[in-house]
Amino acid sequence: MSHTPARRLRAAAVAVTVGALTTPLAAGPVRAAPVSVSAALAADSPGPSRSGTGVRDLTPGVARQLDAAVRKVMREADIPGVTVGIWTPRQPSYVRAFGVADKHTGRRMAPDLYMRIGSETKTFTVTALLQLVDQHKVGLDDPIGTYIDGVPDGNRITLRQLADMRSGLFNYSGDPGFDKALTSDPRRPFTPQQLLAYSFRHPVMFRPGQKFFYSTTNLILLGLAVEKESGQRLGDYIRQHILHPAGLTHTVLPTGDAFPTPHARGYTVQTANGKEVDAADWNPSWGWAAGAMISDLRDLRTWAPVVAMGRFPDGRRMVSAATQKQRLVTPGTGTIKGAGYGLGIFDVQGWIGHNGSLPGYETLTVHLPETGTTLVVLLNTDIDHRGHEPGTVLGEAITKIISPAHVYNLPVTRTG
Repeated sequence: MSHTPARRLRAAAVAVTVGALTTPLAAGPVRAAPVSVSAALAADSPGPSRSGTGVRDLTPGVARQLDAAVRKVMREADIPGVTVGIWTPRQPSYVRAFGVADKHTGRRMAPDLYMRIGSETKTFTVTALLQLVDQHKVGLDDPIGTYIDGVPDGNRITLRQLADMRSGLFNYSGDPGFDKALTSDPRRPFTPQQLLAYSFRHPVMFRPGQKFFYSTTNLILLGLAVEKESGQRLGDYIRQHILHPAGLTHTVLPTGDAFPTPHARGYTVQTANGKEVDAADWNPSWGWAAGAMISDLRDLRTWAPVVAMGRFPDGRRMVSAATQKQRLVTPGTGTIKGAGYGLGIFDVQGWIGHNGSLPGYETLTVHLPETGTTLVVLLNTDIDHRGHEPGTVLGEAITKIISPAHVYNLPVTRTG
């Protein structure tokens, strides 16, 4: 399978609609791993049940359907390992780990493994920005040139347009020079300034605000703006003002290639020769504020409703009600009815959150406010099958079962 540079960091897809996979691959049997599930993961979600309004009760029969659907996608897409968590208030939870975390040793996938979460990082970076908006340190409609010098069209592109992917800036991960640098030495570190240089050698693609284009360049700029106006390193700010108040003890923005243990190995073909390799030890610094973070199932279960509702678990506001309202204005991306992108967050048929794809890993963390349901999916591969992104196909297969009125049908992107 060949690769293209623009596949490096994908999410919030806007280009190719995902269809169901139908052709099985030759793969070994995939069974639900007999792992122990912690009480924190298995516990029912608090709050009133509203499952009758859009989500099926997670009965044993529905759980069997989910098991079968996940196994089917894994066979067809040759996915090594998957962890799935589904929680609805006052309903049984569904937490399963399938397949292997390490193809070499056969170590089983488990719910407590750390995973790279790719573009879900954007939800944290934009949350940091919005907190600074609430503190009147920045304004969403300020031009980025107010904070960062040397940005093409920087006197016209606003922070809002960076956060909602309507800046027109070229995506640095689509630059051939960047692709060559990364694939020739995946363990090399990149600075934010180096990443921006790959983007800025290209002209602005359209007038700011004219249309949607998913570009990771936007988040590098927002990360720098957060650092400048907060006076803290981005990782320190996120840890102090977002992770700690939210109780996310297994989430981190690494400064290099550090990967907490235990973690799953991650498999990709985004290499110079297109051959499959284990990318767990690659340096994610090239994703930084757009895609370098690490988390696990437990923390992402907590984060999904926090970011969707704008409140920490203890009820305190993470961002103000007015700012959260602006965040959740999600204009359509022009590709599918019922899907739109707001300020570092999407709404796909009512599911609010983000997905992530980094070499070796894919994730999906979404919340359905209508029923209080949270869905988290973690994979240790980003390898497409016939043009389909495996995390998106799993999300669609799962939501067809649990929420047929709210099917997660986000198309695949090739732009970020």
